[in-house]
Amino acid sequence: MFGIKEIDVQGLKKMMDDGESIKLIDVRSEAEFNQGIIATGEFMPLHTLPMRMNELPKDQTIVFYCRTGARSGQACNYLQQQTGIEALNLSGGIVRWYQSGFPIAQPQ
Repeated sequence: MFGIKEIDVQGLKKMMDDGESIKLIDVRSEAEFNQGIIATGEFMPLHTLPMRMNELPKDQTIVFYCRTGARSGQACNYLQQQTGIEALNLSGGIVRWYQSGFPIAQPQ
């Protein structure tokens, strides 16, 4: 992917800890989502993004994540092409988040 902005897990954790206004979007499959999420992550499978783009806020930083960062990179790329909105891609996805010792929550 070219031109997408990425954030590493430490950067995301700092944004969350600092109370920054972010919208965390999980673009994995339902089965993956049900295995555990990053707290406050909202479920929006990648294939539903074209139909649900209007649900994304314009006044918050959007951070997409998936298992490893590939699908969320596609989401960032697609959103930028369609709307001009630049979202952040979580580099390494939830796998890197977990490997870094950060907590995994159960979806509500």
